[in-house]
Amino acid sequence: MKHFTKLLLAMVVTMGLATGLAANAAPKATHNVTILTADNSDGKITPKTIAAAFEKAGFFINDNRDMTAPWKKQIKDGTKNFDTLEFDVYNLFTIFKKDFVVKLGKKYPNIGLFSPMSMSIWTKKGSKTISISSLSAEAMANIMGIPADDAELVAYGKLIQETLRAALPNAKEEKVTYEMKQPEGPLVTTVQGKMDPEADWEEVKDKFEADFEQALIPAMFINAGFNDLNYDMEESGSEAFTFYDVYSICYLEVIYTVAKTHPEAGAFAPCSMYMYQKKGTHTMEIGFPSVYNWIASLAIEDKASHDVLLMAQKKMEDILKKLTSKTLTAE
Repeated sequence: MKHFTKLLLAMVVTMGLATGLAANAAPKATHNVTILTADNSDGKITPKTIAAAFEKAGFFINDNRDMTAPWKKQIKDGTKNFDTLEFDVYNLFTIFKKDFVVKLGKKYPNIGLFSPMSMSIWTKKGSKTISISSLSAEAMANIMGIPADDAELVAYGKLIQETLRAALPNAKEEKVTYEMKQPEGPLVTTVQGKMDPEADWEEVKDKFEADFEQALIPAMFINAGFNDLNYDMEESGSEAFTFYDVYSICYLEVIYTVAKTHPEAGAFAPCSMYMYQKKGTHTMEIGFPSVYNWIASLAIEDKASHDVLLMAQKKMEDILKKLTSKTLTAE
């Protein structure tokens, strides 16, 4: 009977737009990414001082990763496609504020797409300035497919911008020369995996996540962080999910290649990938912002950046398809 049940519960994979918008809907804003740049002649503004400003505002710092060190190593080792280092500082900075995330998560299950949200902090070689990029609240709403005027989201976006201004005193918003493009594909990639209802959900989840983490290694992805969002939600009294985990996933070559022409690309990297099960279901929902956000928002035209982004997208899709190609069990 159990075997028969498993056959009936054959996996359903759905790759597509999770936002409810048309896959190639025109972007609503002129630009999705905000870049603030401040004079830093005295060197007093650093990734550490920026993180301190966000901690003071009540944010949880998921990671503040120096990317110049691994890039230098790749260049020194003569790794293909790694040639020169164009930054004195380049950090990938990931954060979220638990109270806002919990409030938004009660209404919008895909809040994990931006929990944590990503930013990049950089100083180009020889420069006396420091810059930081972030996604606008409107952009996050567009990608998630939620109302841009949601009160909690608007307040969240306002707090982020206020904290950025506190972290970079006298910063000015940069005006970029490019205009956003039409997305080439869905803004969010989603996958559904059917879970064996006769198995222990925790064992099924642990097995799946162990297999997922193992699959990242040969594919050259980096597991840059992990958050148990359901812990925070349950603390607030929400019991909508059996589990809700978020991975921060990075691909070294992707951010290195794209950052050469678009250092603001860190507003999309690392990528937040959610995995959750709603109570009363036997389905694991998985989703992450696709690389089509990068290509459209940053108006990426150069072949090297375009190709490496599509390569990473396909690799991740292939991993998830393979892992969810049959009913998820603990065996």
